[in-house]
Amino acid sequence: MSGEIAEKLTVTITPEMLRELRASVGSGEYGSVSEAVREAVRLWKTHRAEDAERAVVVRERIRRSLDDPRPSLSSDEVDRQLAGLFAAARKADDHANAQG
Repeated sequence: MSGEIAEKLTVTITPEMLRELRASVGSGEYGSVSEAVREAVRLWKTHRAEDAERAVVVRERIRRSLDDPRPSLSSDEVDRQLAGLFAAARKADDHANAQG
């Protein structure tokens, strides 16, 4: 706990959650319900940090996209380009299957 004094907290959870916590303790996965809850909080903190990192990456990609000087494509142009890429991929697959 990195030198911090533990504080008691009352939390209301569903009966199903409590059963799962007690089952984890009963199986020996955790030494106590408190230990399992502390692990859940650690995982929650990690998840939040990862979400924040992903948000930074997404915002940077959006910024780069908005700053991109290349002209935007219309939906018709995108459709044409994607159709060409898919056709080329199918042709390559067909060629590879004919060889194999």
